Amino acid sequence: MRFMMLMIPKGYESAAPGTMPSADAVAAMSRYNETLQKAGVLLALDGLHPPSMGARVSFAGGKPKVTDGPFSEAKEVLGGYWMIQVKSREEAIAWASRCPGGENEVIEVRQVQEWDDFPPDVQDALRPSAS
Repeated sequence: MRFMMLMIPKGYESAAPGTMPSADAVAAMSRYNETLQKAGVLLALDGLHPPSMGARVSFAGGKPKVTDGPFSEAKEVLGGYWMIQVKSREEAIAWASRCPGGENEVIEVRQVQEWDDFPPDVQDALRPSAS
């Protein structure tokens, strides 16, 4: 099973462009990431720049509209993610619990939808048609 662990740092929604974590926080997180890698569960990971450097594309009326960050209505934003492969939801939660997160950080753990999760009619719709 694949799970995405999403880091949600409170206050990051209003962080200035170029805001970076402290060297101590980066070192602690690097040790945690190395533990994930050595355990063989880490598939991918990345930290994200603050929303003030991002953009959102919405589709009201079916037409794309670009809004540059920061996003005044945002209450929670992503600061980074890990993609891990483990045997269960409980194991994913156990890994998230080991993260050296601070008081202002939350990790949301979400299972990735796999092919077998979809009912047969959806799988049929997703199959490329033979031409």
